[in-house]
Amino acid sequence: MRRLALVVIPLALLAGCAAPAASTPSPSAGAVTVENCGTTVAFETPPQRVVTIKSTSTEMMLALGVGDRIVGTAFQDGPVPDAWAAAAEGLDDISDFMPSEETVLALEPDLVYAGWESAFAADAAGTRDELASLGVSTYVQPAACRSADVPGKLTFDEVFAEIQEAADIFGVSAETLLADQRAELAAIEPDDRGLTALWYSSGTDIPYVGAGLGAPQLVLETAGLANVAADIDMTWSSFGWESVVDANPDVIVLVDADWNTAASKIELLESNPATAALPAVREGRYVILPFAAGEAGVRTVSAAALVAAAVAEFDLP
Repeated sequence: MRRLALVVIPLALLAGCAAPAASTPSPSAGAVTVENCGTTVAFETPPQRVVTIKSTSTEMMLALGVGDRIVGTAFQDGPVPDAWAAAAEGLDDISDFMPSEETVLALEPDLVYAGWESAFAADAAGTRDELASLGVSTYVQPAACRSADVPGKLTFDEVFAEIQEAADIFGVSAETLLADQRAELAAIEPDDRGLTALWYSSGTDIPYVGAGLGAPQLVLETAGLANVAADIDMTWSSFGWESVVDANPDVIVLVDADWNTAASKIELLESNPATAALPAVREGRYVILPFAAGEAGVRTVSAAALVAAAVAEFDLP
């Protein structure tokens, strides 16, 4: 049985091979007010003590050159890309999963910056109202809003707008970072063979996949692939094994996280008789991406570029 090598995306490449931007004050640095998931957040001055929850918020700050303002991280999905590794040295990881409010407040932050809105719950980092009453601002990456201001189908315009908003909040310029991202996006050569793909994130009894609205859909379509779950109007969705087999994807993108590895998903796919018979599984047409690359943020462009490059290596018509 001939098997093609699976493609693992190097962390160094997923940073776009760029060092963190210099922490250059923005010409318009000053008071900033944003509407964020239905909450108005006013920043009279740029935050200086920040707790980040999820890798996407940590990496946004590293990419903008303000990693030195991070006083604690939580629920990180894996190591940061090599380009940001030096800037991430010494960061205080306060929890493997969602931190408690007590743990967060012990760091005396002026901002809690989360990649998921669910971080702001009474049994997690604390509600937004409670934290605000204690003088702590909160911010959710806009693409992750679910209670209000829920985004529609993600576009790169929205990804870039989120980078700019974060730069405005931290009082620095995003000009160089955005220029690099736009140049990398323009250089992507999408596959033109009409291939289909499954974005398999997690789940065993029922797989949880990238659906039609979020970063996985944007990455796949930018790489020239048709998402087999594109007609589901959600960012992520359950997608039964019968549906996977019926879709018979040409390529399978596997999400890798410290808490949910790609290796475990490969083992499941290859041990289940129904999925083991799929040509993509038999021939090992896997592309492995770090979890943070599948959520809207500073890795989205590089994820699309590298999925396109990886798929180009697969021997398909």
